[in-house]
This record gives sequence, structure tokens and C-alpha cells, in this order.
Amino acid sequence: MFRTALRNVLAHKARLLMTVLAVMLGVAFVSGTLVFTNTISDAYQKSSAKGFDQVDVAIRPDGGHETRRDKIAEEPQLTQALLDKAAKVQGAGSTVGVVNGFTAIADKHGKLIGGGYQSQGGNYWKTADARYPLVSGHAPTGADQILIDSKTAERAGYKVGDTVRLSIDGPVLTPKVTGIFTTDDGNVAAGGSLVLFDTATAQRLFHKPGAYDEIDVKAASGTSQIALRNALDQILPKNTASTTTGKQLADDQAKEIADATSSMRTALLVFAGIALFVGTFIIANTFTMLVAQRTKELALLRAVGASRRQVTRSVLIEAFVVGAVAAVTGLVAGIGIGAGLRSLVGSLGGTVPDGPLVITPGTVVAALAVGILITMLAAWLPGRRAAKIPPVAAMSSVHAKATTKSLVVRNTIGALFAAAGIATVVYATTLNASDGQGPMGLGAVLLIIGVFVLTPLLSRPLIAAAAPVMRVFGIAGKLARQNSVRNPRRTAATASALMIGLTLITGLTVMAGSLQTAIDKMASSAIKADYVVSMANRNELSPDVEKTLRTTDGVTAISPLRNAPARVEGDTEYVTGVNGAAIGKLTDLKVDDGAFKVGGSQVVVDDETAKNHHWTAGSRFTAAYEDGRKQQLTVTGVYQSTEMMRGIMLDNATLSPHLRHPADMQVMVKMSGGATASAKSALQKALGDNPAILVQDKKDISNSIAQIFTLMLNMLYGLLAMAVIVAVLGVINTLAMSVFERSQEIGMLRAIGLDRKGIKRMVRLESLVISLFGGVLGIGLGVFFGWAAGELLGTKMSTYELVLPWGRMAVFLLLAGVVGVLAALWPARRAARLNMLAAIKSE
Repeated sequence: MFRTALRNVLAHKARLLMTVLAVMLGVAFVSGTLVFTNTISDAYQKSSAKGFDQVDVAIRPDGGHETRRDKIAEEPQLTQALLDKAAKVQGAGSTVGVVNGFTAIADKHGKLIGGGYQSQGGNYWKTADARYPLVSGHAPTGADQILIDSKTAERAGYKVGDTVRLSIDGPVLTPKVTGIFTTDDGNVAAGGSLVLFDTATAQRLFHKPGAYDEIDVKAASGTSQIALRNALDQILPKNTASTTTGKQLADDQAKEIADATSSMRTALLVFAGIALFVGTFIIANTFTMLVAQRTKELALLRAVGASRRQVTRSVLIEAFVVGAVAAVTGLVAGIGIGAGLRSLVGSLGGTVPDGPLVITPGTVVAALAVGILITMLAAWLPGRRAAKIPPVAAMSSVHAKATTKSLVVRNTIGALFAAAGIATVVYATTLNASDGQGPMGLGAVLLIIGVFVLTPLLSRPLIAAAAPVMRVFGIAGKLARQNSVRNPRRTAATASALMIGLTLITGLTVMAGSLQTAIDKMASSAIKADYVVSMANRNELSPDVEKTLRTTDGVTAISPLRNAPARVEGDTEYVTGVNGAAIGKLTDLKVDDGAFKVGGSQVVVDDETAKNHHWTAGSRFTAAYEDGRKQQLTVTGVYQSTEMMRGIMLDNATLSPHLRHPADMQVMVKMSGGATASAKSALQKALGDNPAILVQDKKDISNSIAQIFTLMLNMLYGLLAMAVIVAVLGVINTLAMSVFERSQEIGMLRAIGLDRKGIKRMVRLESLVISLFGGVLGIGLGVFFGWAAGELLGTKMSTYELVLPWGRMAVFLLLAGVVGVLAALWPARRAARLNMLAAIKSE
């Protein structure tokens, strides 16, 4: 039986090629994803471990902004006195005070280096710092001197002696590069930048005069990290600071990197799973047809003594050989994909730490297991079904017809699954976004399974609806329609592969279009300002930015938004300081109660906050600011909150005197001529063409918010293309074997007068009908899932509403038709070239 199985594999090379390709693509996707994420994770972890070579124990502030009954507590600080005490602890070697914060540095073309969030600054410790070995130059000794890391210097073309433009919180600084250093910092390795100042300058720029963010202690020779940590714990002020070993810091950072790459890996593997899921239909379809075509052969084996188990086993052996070949090929291709993805990241501007391509035993085992098990699982049912056919019935071809009972059972099961899926999805839409995700996913799986099971039943009426169009193509069209419904299960399996891909693509498109509309409304509904100015990494702006813009020509109204914590009725609320005289001209907030009036002790609050505290217009409450002082405030109006504007608003003249370091989250600006290119240019020029500061109009705000969704959507389209490619292979595979199965029939059609063009047209129309059937089902399900997911998102985004992208859906349906036509090219050509006499004599 083993030799028989191998002979059958070798005897059907062409028919099994598509199955091998389908499995190979899925395995390549899985193994490529694992290779890529393992490589990135390993490189980052090794880099992060090197970054803590100079740290045996780190002292860090404990807590911050803890609320008291009457004030907001100051954030604990690590002082110079604490550093001096730590340096004298027994077992301590060298001790370093660390200061860090956001520092945006521009290249020679004025563009931001490091992408904003990875642009960091810090302090160089005294005249020599073991953490940052100098490659050239000398340590900074004043406010106008800096060091930059070697990778940033290389990317931007800077050298010692160059003057650079950088920003901490808004205003442009132009220090000189006095030295270049090397570092194993993970952020730099990932493409970020690191700028170092002398300690006093760093403390002043990062608003930490005389204080440190961290104190790093290197153990003396013979002292362990644990022993040094225990000694340092004895000198720490209570509830002010805590210690962590260097090993724990490295482990924590490595874990964060692993978690981050794990999320990416999970997302990629989901789509690899989709490609495999689609491929499973093709594999099952292929083996079902192969087994059906070899029914007499299998019956003969049964007649000469083979048992049912042996017949089933022979089919599974075939599947094992096919799966093993596809898995090995897919693994090799996946290694290439992993290396290609790493190079792609570099070509898109990203950088990953240097390191070898990581191919773990787990990746190899996963690739082989997925390829072989998926193939054998898909082949098991056809093999089992073939083994159950009695030899006499198989020899006389009295088989394969589904009984009425089996059809009723199948349709009943499908209807139950579909109904359960719809009910679960609809129920999920009534929950909030976090609670509804699980039921939504379960409902989607149940509904897709139900529709797949019901697809043979659905194929007849839907394909019959195409009859009027098919008549236009004459006898070829009529035959194509009849062939499409002749074997509903085969048609269903082929159409379902395409259906799943289009379901996901359509659902994502519906969500993306609806989200874009919601974001556009969110950006424009509450803002009358022409421009919003903010930091590129959303950090706080210096108050100097607002002062500079206020004196710019063309500015008619301006207001900073200054957030600060306050203690209100036993709770901590974040209040927003605004320009009370101008805020009404810059916002368009609907007032439910009272009037929108801000100034002195008069404030406005959003409806949610008012509801939580039972406030109405005229209500009074006491606020305790972070300096401990209290003030009684009066609510003059209650406005409807939006995603952009919410909370308690009071005048900056009232709030700012109570703040230790006033800073703005953003500045709203209205120009005399509205939002124009020249107005935007004037604002940017007034700010020194600072790469760290964004000057955005409403459209820019909308695009910046939508950018992440657009990026994700494009990435998902690319991933789902894999599933569609597998589906195309399925259509080709089905048609090719269908042509082989109907060779005698095609020969008879040729004999009675249907020419080669008619045969080609018949096969192409059959493929077109099947593909459009799968397209209609996929688009319908995609719209349903898009609506349901939107209802879930609507609980967090009040401006969300369903927008159906009719144009794109029409394109998707057209593409489904194109897939059908292209998939039929080779099978149609093969059918037309059949020798009619040889085909008529075939069995």
C-alpha cells in the first residue's frame, strides 16, 4: 500500500502541483513570520543587555503625583545629596547621576532625525563617562556644546565642529558638536538619536535643577548586585526611591521588546493562519476530486483484499508526502521571506540592531508540523469517505451522490451555525468595545463556518440568478451555468476560498472608510481654530511658543491648552488652562446649560464631568492645585464633550501661578486670512522652522490621526493578498481537475459541433460564475462584519457612522471576476486542446 501511495503521487504530478503551492505559501508565511520576529527580538534583546553593562544597581524615584486630601504631592526627586550618600555605600564603585528627556535633532535639511518618539537627550557624566565612549572630540562643557551618537552623525553627515539645530520643548537651540560617541542603547540601535549635554545643562533643559532621573551605581570588585542593592536600600528615604539591579533592568527591557514583537508576530500569524485556512479548502477539494477519480482503482484494491484502514492510510500517505515536500519548500522560502522583511524594514527608513538571522528549532518544527498536519487533516475525510464505498458499488460507479438525509443534516447544521454566529455578533454590538471583542470574534467564526456549510445550498439560487446574462453567450453560457451547479460541494469549496479573502478585505475597507469619516468630523466638529501647534512626539510645549506666535503677523486669536492636576471633591481631575478671552473664538462646543464663559474663578465643564459631580450652571466647587493652594470656582456652563475637547476649562491667568513648570499640550491659532499655505509658512517661520513642532490645520490633524489606520490597512491588504493568491490557485486547481473529470463529455461536445473557442468560453464562464459567486458572498459578509465592528467602535467614538464604499466594493467584485477569468486561462486552453476521439474513449 505504501508503494501504491507513492506511485499515485508520482502519477498525478500536475494535479498535485497546485496543492503543493497552496501549502507551501501558507508554510512560507508562517515560517517567514517566525524567522523575522525571532531575528528582531533576539537583536534587540542582545542590544538592551549590552546597554546595562555599566549598571549594577539603579536608584529610581518611587511614585509621583500622589494625591493628598488637600494638594497634589510633588514628584519625588533624586538629589545630589542622595547621590553622594550612594557613592559612599560599602561595595559601591563608580556612581553616575542620569538625566534624560525628549530632544529632537534636525539633519542638515531640517528634517527630524529619529522619528520623534525615539529622539532622546541625556547628560554626559563629568569629563569621562564609561557609558558613552568617545570616538572623537571632547566632553561638552557649556550650554552651547553637545555630543551626538555615531549612528546619528553618520545618518545626518555631522562631524565635530558642526552647528546643529535641536529642540527640547519648542524653542530652537543651535549648539556645536564637540564630540561623537558610541552606545549600545536600544533606541539608537532601532534608528533613534541620542544627544548628550553636560549635567548642569541637561538638568536645566529638562526642568530638573539639581536633581536626577536615575542614579546608576557600579559595584566594586567582589561585590554582587544583590549585596550592593541591599546596602543601598538602607540609605534610601522612605517612599521616595527604590532600587533595581542591572540584571533586572536588562530582563525587563528584554521582556518589553519580546512583548512588542510578540504582538507583531501574533498579528502576522493570524493572517498566515487565514492563508492556511483558505489553503485547507483547496487541499480538501483536491483530494476529494483525486479520490473520486480513482474510485474504481480503490474499489479494485478493496476487492483484492485491502481493508478500509489500508485505503484510508494510502490516501493519508499521499497527503503526508505532498505535505512534507510543501513544508520543506515553504520553510526554505520562509527563511528568505524573513530575511527580505528585515531588509524591507531598512529600506522603509527603519533600523534594527545588527545580528544574525535566527532560525530556531521551534520555527523548523512549526513549519513542518503545519504543512504536514494541515495536508493530512484535509485529506483524511476524502480518504475515509472513499474507504467506506462498497467495492461492487464503486466498480459500477453507483456512488458519490449525496443522500437527501445527508443534505438535510448538512443544511440544518449550517443554518444553526449561521444563526448562532449572527446572534452572537449582534449581541456583541450591544456591549462596550473591550467586552465585545471576544463575542464578536466568536460570532464571526461561527457565521463563516455556517455560511461555508450552507454554500452548496446557496450556490443554486445565486448562480441561477445569472441565467439571463449567461444566455447571451449561447450554448457555452448555458453549459457553463449547468456545470457550475452540477457539483455544488466542489463549487462551494472553490468559492469559499475566495469568499474568506474578500470578506476580510471588504470588512476592513468598510471600517477604514467609516473611521476616516469619523476622524474628519472629530477634527472639525469642535474646532474653529485654523491651526493647532504641538510637539511632534506630543510632549509638552514651552510657554515661549505661545508668546512667539502671539506676536506673529496675521494671528487674530490664540490660546494655549495647559493641562494640570487638581484635587476636586476628593478626586484628582485634570484641568485645562485656556485663554478665556479667545477660547470661544477658537472652539465650537455646544453648550447644554448656562453660557460658555471662562475668566477669573469662572469655569466651564464637559457634560460627563458635570454628571459625575452633579454640577449644573451656577454650581460651585473647591479646587486644590499642585502647590497646595485652594480656590473656589463657579461653573458658568456645561458643554458637550468631544474626542478633541473635554474636562474642566479655566483661565490660564488663574491656573498658571499655581504651576511649578507651566507647559502647554498644544496652542490653537486663528489667522486673519484663514488656513492658507502662506499663513502656515508664516507660523513655521516664526518658530524657526523647527522640525520638532507640528503646525497642523484640520485636514492635517485628520490625516495624522488616520495615518496609523491607513498604514495598518495597507499592511493588512498586503497580508490578505496571500489568502487571495491561494484562493486563485484553488480556482485553477478545481477547473483543471474538473476538465480532466469531464474529458469524455468535452470530447462529445467537440464531436457534435462545439468548436475550441466555445469550449474555452464555457470553461472561462464557469470560472467567472464561481468566482463572482464567492465575491458576492464575501462582500456581503464583509459589509456585515464591517457594520458590526463599527457599532463596537462607536461606543468609543461618538462621531462614528457607517459609510459603505460602493466604488471599492464594485472594484472588489470586478477583481473577483478578473480572478475567475485569469484562473481559467490554463484549464480552458487544456480543455480546448483535448483530442476529441481520445477523450470520448477515456473512462
